[in-house]
Amino acid sequence: MSAVSEEVLLLGPGPSPTSRSVQRAQARPLLGHLDPEFTPVLDRVQAGLRTLFGTRNALTLPLAGTGSSGMEAMVCNLVEPGDRVVVGVHGIFGRRFADAVRRAGADAVEVEVPFGAPLDPAAIVAAVQAAPTRLCVVVHAETSTGVLTDLRAIAAGVLETGALFGVDCVTSIAGVPLDFDEIGVDAAFCGTQKCLSVPPGLAPVTFSERAMERVRARTHPVPFYFDTTLLTGYFGAERSYHYTAPVSMVYALEAALDEIEAEGLEARFRRHRDVAAALRRGLALLGLEPLVAVEHATPMLTTVCYPDGVDDGTFRTHLRQRHRIEVGGGLGPLAGKVFRVGLMGHGARLENVSRAVAAFGDALSASGRSVDVDAALAAVHAR
Repeated sequence: MSAVSEEVLLLGPGPSPTSRSVQRAQARPLLGHLDPEFTPVLDRVQAGLRTLFGTRNALTLPLAGTGSSGMEAMVCNLVEPGDRVVVGVHGIFGRRFADAVRRAGADAVEVEVPFGAPLDPAAIVAAVQAAPTRLCVVVHAETSTGVLTDLRAIAAGVLETGALFGVDCVTSIAGVPLDFDEIGVDAAFCGTQKCLSVPPGLAPVTFSERAMERVRARTHPVPFYFDTTLLTGYFGAERSYHYTAPVSMVYALEAALDEIEAEGLEARFRRHRDVAAALRRGLALLGLEPLVAVEHATPMLTTVCYPDGVDDGTFRTHLRQRHRIEVGGGLGPLAGKVFRVGLMGHGARLENVSRAVAAFGDALSASGRSVDVDAALAAVHAR
C-alpha cells in the first residue's frame, strides 16, 4: 500500500484542507443509517445547512454524491422534456449545467460572456422574458474563472416572470453570505470539498416550496436516486429507507458545521476576504496579475495569469514537487494561460498565503524571471 510521505497543501480549486476535527469525526465508529443515534445527526446537519443557505426550506439535505450530483438533482426534479431553461454561462460549470439541461430533453438558452467576465443581469432577465421559461440558473462563484455573480440583480427580474431561479453555489457556500430566502432563490446545490472543508462526497441541496410544487406537478417521473419526494421520506420525520447514507461523510459535515458555528459566519466571511486581499497584494509584487477585477472576484478562488514565457506545466510541477503545494490549472479556453489558487474554508489562512507567495516566487525564479520575494511577503502582511 502506498502512502503520502508528507502532507500536500491543497491550494487549488478543491478539495480544500480539512481540520483535525473533521478528520477525527470521519474516523468515528459506524452506525447504521437508520440507527436512532444517527438520525439526530441528520437533523443537526440539515439545520446547519439551512443557516448557510440562508433559508428555512424544509427540503434541505446532504445528497450522497459530489457537487455534480446536486446539479443532476436540480435538473431531474425541476426540468422536463420541452422546457425552456435559461443558463448564465461565464465558465465551464455554466456550460456543464446547460449540457445537463439538454440531456434532459429541454431547451437550454445560454446567455454567455467571455471567461473571466461577469454575467450581465439585464441580458439574463431579458432572455427569461423572451419566452415562457421554466427555470433560470446561474453559477454564483464560477470555479473555472473566479468570478462572483450578483444574484440580487438577477433574481427579482426572473421571479417576476414566474420562472424558478436556481443557483450553483458549490464554491461560494460558507465563504460568502448567501441569504437565499431573502434573495428569492428556489433551488440550490453545492459540494462539501470547497469552503466547507469536508472531503468530496456530499452535495447539499435546498428546494423551496415553490420548487417542490413544480416537482409534484411533473408529468414525467424523476429518476429514483434523485427523487426529492423520496429523499424527503428519509431526511424527514418518517426516516423511511431510500438509499444507504454515507454515515462517515455526514459525521465529517457535522463537525465542519460545528466549526463554522463556533467561528461565526461574519468572522468566517471576513477571513476569506482578508486572505484574498493579502494574496492579491503578494501577487502584485511578484508581477502576477489576477484574471478577474477585484470588484467581480470571488474571495475564495483567484485565477492568476501567467507572464509571457512561463510554462503552466513546469510552474505547477515545481510547486508540487519542490514545495508540496497543489494549485489548479486553467480550464477550457484558459488552459495553459492561468493557474487557480483556492483559499477555502480551513485553508483560508494567512500562513498559507505566505507559503504560497514564497513558492510562486521561487517557481518564477526557476522559470528565469527576476522577482523580489521578500517584498511580496512584506506586502502579504501589510495592513
